[in-house]
Amino acid sequence: MYLNPRDSELAYERWHSPMPVDDETDTPWHCLVKGHLVPTVDLENKRVLEIGCGRGGFACWLAVQLERPAEIVASDFVQTAIDKGRSFAVERGISGITWQINDIQAIPYSDESFDTIISCETIEHVPQPRRAIAELARVLKPGGRMFLTTPNYLGSLGLYRIYLWLAGRVFVEEGQPINNFMLLPRTVTWVREAGMHISTIDAVGHYLPFPGRPPLRFRGVDRPRRLMKWFALHTLIVAEKGLRLKVDRPCTSDNS
Repeated sequence: MYLNPRDSELAYERWHSPMPVDDETDTPWHCLVKGHLVPTVDLENKRVLEIGCGRGGFACWLAVQLERPAEIVASDFVQTAIDKGRSFAVERGISGITWQINDIQAIPYSDESFDTIISCETIEHVPQPRRAIAELARVLKPGGRMFLTTPNYLGSLGLYRIYLWLAGRVFVEEGQPINNFMLLPRTVTWVREAGMHISTIDAVGHYLPFPGRPPLRFRGVDRPRRLMKWFALHTLIVAEKGLRLKVDRPCTSDNS
């Protein structure tokens, strides 16, 4: 059962409060995005939205790239996260970022507002992930690209979640209040239903869970990715929004 919006906001305020800015941007999901970004295509002089930016480390990394975006909108659900990101940017002298509080399920921008959209580890923590994906597709410009990361519980950690459910216990991911049971094939379906063309699916992270301790990761299982990506935990979908075709109307005769 999901929390109401106010309780969810308070829960995430408490969750972000003791945590530092992720200035290393070396998480598995950030590494996946970095590996598939084409700076001259996705960043240079582009209007970029990172939604679910957390405490802002990755938005700051984007802002200091050689192929600098024209504007970065860094958006998160709670004030604490945005305040930390803004303060970090000021301390480091990083400019070009607009910091905002927004809900990924109802993005307050008009259709086709952004050239590039990045959303890392966010849709699994909202009540309606399918609606969130539809919103990302709506505000992306034709020809733009979306980088979406989210967990995939088709592997061993999914079995562990089922075990916890059967045992009457609640799965909690680092204290976050909402933890949807995401499956890569279903996420792919939602992206396609939103009218997006998927150009890349990539994933890493195979784990053996242990009660009461962090799961053990087997890095060697990441290869070959073509097969094993469907069972890895950390997934990336790169999707494109098709260009609209211009249809010329046939000339009409005055005598018709």
